[in-house]
Amino acid sequence: MQRGGRVRGAIALLTLTVSFPAAWAADPPPKSAPARAPYSTEAPIVMLKDLDSGEILFARGSDKRFAPASMTKVMTAYVVLDLIKKSQLSRDKLFIVEEATWKKWSARSRSSSMFLRAGEKISVDDLLKGLITVSGNDAAAVLAVGIDGSEEAFSKRMNAVASRIGMASSNFGTPSGWPDGGATKVSAGDLILLADRLIRDHPAAYARYFSIPKLQHGVSPDGKPIVQANRNPILGRFVGADGLKTGHTSEAGYCFLGSAKRDGRRLIMVVAGMASEKARRDEAERLMNWGFGTAMASADTGKDKRLAAGTSGAAP
Repeated sequence: MQRGGRVRGAIALLTLTVSFPAAWAADPPPKSAPARAPYSTEAPIVMLKDLDSGEILFARGSDKRFAPASMTKVMTAYVVLDLIKKSQLSRDKLFIVEEATWKKWSARSRSSSMFLRAGEKISVDDLLKGLITVSGNDAAAVLAVGIDGSEEAFSKRMNAVASRIGMASSNFGTPSGWPDGGATKVSAGDLILLADRLIRDHPAAYARYFSIPKLQHGVSPDGKPIVQANRNPILGRFVGADGLKTGHTSEAGYCFLGSAKRDGRRLIMVVAGMASEKARRDEAERLMNWGFGTAMASADTGKDKRLAAGTSGAAP
């Protein structure tokens, strides 16, 4: 009787196992998100960094030294903001636009300007807005002269600060980025470092100055206020875009040092040597879309961001 009971119990257990196999089976392994295609570009200089992780998502020509054009003004801004942070300069301090400075910059055709007037008194705060929003070469010059007495002396200060923060491949001969015979050179890696430091060291100032949609300053010959839009090609077009600075000269081509923040994550990018404004804007948007897409794919799989970006994320 005891043996027969054991047999019947075994049969019952076997029946239960056969009838309900799903209850005993292990959960199937989660499916991985499809691998994201590596980024491809014909741009000669491109770099993209995840500010939070410190990872370089893509780099091409990042060590090549080139003329930064008006992206130089980010260095000028960093120097000025550092002086303000150290209480060595007030954003409310008024500088007078010297006659010589006004003549120098008003005489240069195709020079970006905030249309300062000779003898005008203007605050450091407003000069920073003109420097970043409309890329005012006159604003850069007035800041330099007001702080150090000349553009040349201020450029020496720029180089000292650049060296201090680790911009080993950079040299500045002007606070504006105006062509200077090749004296001013940077690398994409140094520009990324500069943007990283500016955003980290001066977060409130970054928010204050780098995403102003337009600037009104000066009066046209017919008496109307002069209103200029921000030169940032992705500001207002790409969700999360909030800085930093464009640049263009015939030597440098069309360049852009940009940043955007989405879902608490910030990316910083450089594109340089583009053939047109449209090519610069399209490349910047495409790179940012790829970068944030890479980050999202990484979050979905729980894998390291480097795997999501692909080992080919760094191109020659």
